[in-house]
Amino acid sequence: MELESRDEKGAVLRSGSATNSDEANATSDGRDYEQSSPFRAARKEPLLTRAIPVTAELPQYRAPSARRDAVAGVTVAALAIPSAMAYAEVAGLSPVNGLYALLLPGVVYALLGSSRQLSIGPEGSLATLVAAAVLPLAVAGSAHAAELAAMLAILVAAFFAAAWLLRLGWIADYFSRPVLVGYIHGVAVVLIIGQLGKLFGLSIAAKDPLPQLWEVIREIGNANGATVVIAAVSLAALLTLRSVMPKLPAALLIVVAAIGLSWAFDFAAHGVAVVGPIPAGLPSFAVPTPAFADIIRLVPAALGIFLVCFADEILTARSFAGKHNQNVRGSQELLAMGAASAAAGFTQGFSIGASGSRTAVNDDMGARSQIAGLFAAAAVALILLFLTEPVQYLPKAVLGAVIVFAAVGLIEPQAWRTLAAIDPVEVAIAAVTTGCVIFFGVLEALVVAVGLSMVDTVRRSANPHDAVLGWVERLGRYADVSLHPSARVTPGVVVYRLDDRLFFANARYFKGRIREAIRAAPTPVHWLVLDADAITHTDATGLDALLDVTNDLHRDQITLVIARLRTRMEQQLGDAGVLDAIGPEHLYPTVRAAVDAYTTRDGGS
Repeated sequence: MELESRDEKGAVLRSGSATNSDEANATSDGRDYEQSSPFRAARKEPLLTRAIPVTAELPQYRAPSARRDAVAGVTVAALAIPSAMAYAEVAGLSPVNGLYALLLPGVVYALLGSSRQLSIGPEGSLATLVAAAVLPLAVAGSAHAAELAAMLAILVAAFFAAAWLLRLGWIADYFSRPVLVGYIHGVAVVLIIGQLGKLFGLSIAAKDPLPQLWEVIREIGNANGATVVIAAVSLAALLTLRSVMPKLPAALLIVVAAIGLSWAFDFAAHGVAVVGPIPAGLPSFAVPTPAFADIIRLVPAALGIFLVCFADEILTARSFAGKHNQNVRGSQELLAMGAASAAAGFTQGFSIGASGSRTAVNDDMGARSQIAGLFAAAAVALILLFLTEPVQYLPKAVLGAVIVFAAVGLIEPQAWRTLAAIDPVEVAIAAVTTGCVIFFGVLEALVVAVGLSMVDTVRRSANPHDAVLGWVERLGRYADVSLHPSARVTPGVVVYRLDDRLFFANARYFKGRIREAIRAAPTPVHWLVLDADAITHTDATGLDALLDVTNDLHRDQITLVIARLRTRMEQQLGDAGVLDAIGPEHLYPTVRAAVDAYTTRDGGS
């Protein structure tokens, strides 16, 4: 059977068992999409450009671009050097390991990364994960700890390589926004608590945040006065410079000033802990060889670091690329970050990740290619070659202040307000994640948080948005009657829309809501029009539910008709035999066509 009717815009449409106006196989230029695909992949770039994206910039690279990239690179290095040294201490390593983690990994990413602005290197969240994995197996600051951290970076690189080979870039999508908000804020609290010992000049034996906090409170009477003053002045100066002159590399200025004052007034003689001697020269290539049992114990931590690192890296890279209409390729980022992690492991560094703050500075200073990353690596190399001797005078309290300053910058009250405005459940997920990071550890928190996100996804799918529709003259279309009180409902007809796929999680909900819609109708119901435009997928349970609804309505002398059924769904219903039960003649291209068919058939009886 075929009916002719008009859609909401008045165009003539035909309904029938094999016709769907939303997916017609014709275009304005007459091409037949049954013979050719309506999608066309982008033209592939040359192999060299795909393998080493920075080469695409070289043909048109000129002096003005070089000046911009040089200024951006040196500025980013100025920010990165003190924070890298500080994060190395967080990870339980020597500050020089942080500098090593900036050098070759930065060069590798500059060559292989598809993001033009991204800055990578040691980060607070990853340093916390490294410490959680390494310190139970080795003494902080020891050669054994450095070896384990290097092996951990190589294991992380192996996970990146495996994900690249298996094309698993989609795994980053499983870190929802609430998980990332809660995780970052939990890490901020852990970082701040972990630096209290340095700020007060105390030797803290505890490894976990809450025991560390309790030990600081218990030992506060033994704080070193000079250390407390240095830490307080450093924090005050950092906060003041950020508010008064935000574009200055405040951390570097404070570090340089602290080194000079420490040398001039011999802070170490007054009981102030300093960094101590740092070996000069570039890192050598070395293969870490810890015990096999220790390697096995590092594998779970490597997986966690890989997941956190890639999720944060791809989100940061894409956010900045979007500002400049650029493209970041997930597969290339897997390759680049894997190679950078391997470079860190083989050059006595530790796990590296994306830095949102340094990337923002890099972008703000005008960097438009990864050549800026090469300038930053060159600046780090100069420090390692010629300026390691002064660094030994740097007070550890200043490094602690730099970390606390960075951690405070991670705290965003607006992120929580945004989550609260969207859904209180998302606030709960973020809060549980934060609590788990503080109470149980970062890796355990990620497992719990991802699990909660999946449960929340099922919860949402089990109770999807739906609506009963009526004709709204002002809009010229059918719309939700609960949002539009003026909507006109045709007597004898209920129009129901499900705004989700129909599958096992919401099949029972779907059947119940149809019954509720029929019971709430102002007049006896003869036709139930299912607006199926949003139903893009179904499974065996969903098909059974649709068949049950068809049979139940038939027993009540109510006809089920479907409007706007997608071609793919129509094929599924046909293959499963559900279409035979509904009747091919009960498919309509629009909701209006279905309602018009009811009103014209036998006078609407």
